[in-house]
Amino acid sequence: MTKFIVLALGMGALATSAFADISALDANGDGMLTVDEVQAAYPEVTADQFSQIDVNGDGAIDDAEMGEAQANGLMPAASADEG
Repeated sequence: MTKFIVLALGMGALATSAFADISALDANGDGMLTVDEVQAAYPEVTADQFSQIDVNGDGAIDDAEMGEAQANGLMPAASADEG
């Protein structure tokens, strides 16, 4: 059972490592991403796509919204700059 838990945790870490770290894109350090911050890293993300990603409609993307968007293919998992 312990081996299964360790394996599951390891697989989870590998799965999330492909997703961008919000802090790497957060130019002003507020823990949220504005449309300008997103488009600086992902110029292909339109304002309409940003609105779809911003589920709660507060004008910014948080970690949960970003992870959900990446998992659903609404935002690239990693930019070319992030390697």
